Amino acid sequence: MKELLSALIRDKVGRWGFVGVAAILLMAILAPLLAPCDPLQVATRMKLSAPSALHWMGTDFLGRDILSRILYGARVSVFVGVVSVSIGAGFGYLLGLLAGCRGGWVDALVMRAMDVLFAFPSILLALVIVSVLGPSLRNTMTAIGVVFMPVFTRTVRAAVLSVRSMDYVENARSVGVRPLMVVVRHIVPNTLAPFLVQTTLALSSAVLTESALSFLGLGIQPPHPSWGSMLSESRSTMELAPWTAVFPALFIFLTILSFNILGDSLRDILDPKLKR
Repeated sequence: MKELLSALIRDKVGRWGFVGVAAILLMAILAPLLAPCDPLQVATRMKLSAPSALHWMGTDFLGRDILSRILYGARVSVFVGVVSVSIGAGFGYLLGLLAGCRGGWVDALVMRAMDVLFAFPSILLALVIVSVLGPSLRNTMTAIGVVFMPVFTRTVRAAVLSVRSMDYVENARSVGVRPLMVVVRHIVPNTLAPFLVQTTLALSSAVLTESALSFLGLGIQPPHPSWGSMLSESRSTMELAPWTAVFPALFIFLTILSFNILGDSLRDILDPKLKR
């Protein structure tokens, strides 16, 4: 891990992704200390105030401080991203490992089920799941986790199939090493690199999906701040007070960009053959 972190910091592009992700995480963790105001405090006399020394990013249509809501919105994005990707990655890893190791009808059954989920656009599938379960933070995380499960299943299965044909795996089997030990000692460690890269990239997509669901009113419910819901609330005031839309959109963009840069850099470090 120390070698990976050192290589990431030495990478000119990767270090920016690392810094960006670290900044977002610090924003989320330290939001109660950094926020200048209560993100739920309404001050109608200050509504739609332009950015100033008092309100660095201005206020929204209810006079709530946008900077404070951005900081607390980062907590929602990070929490939803981590939990939902953990759900998708956990189940996806196990299914991919099972399909790749067992093969045969198990592989066919698992992959056909994943193909069914892949047939739906990710946003549409998440919308359907949240619509059925009802809008809430828990259901949003569940929906996003289901959306990403097929991606992890395919990634891990492909890695397992590649490792299974290696000479050292065949040698281990030929000398009588138990199948479970072959999986634990030889197959699992060699699937972690692509799995880690996919996890980082999935986090950026999870942030985007959560923002889209919140924008449509199916994510975390008002008055609690979410970058997507802040964008939705700014639709009626965007022309009069553009800062109400610019700052939430900017942080969504920077978060997704940071995770994507970090994921690309990790891929290049862990598998130099793929470096562009």
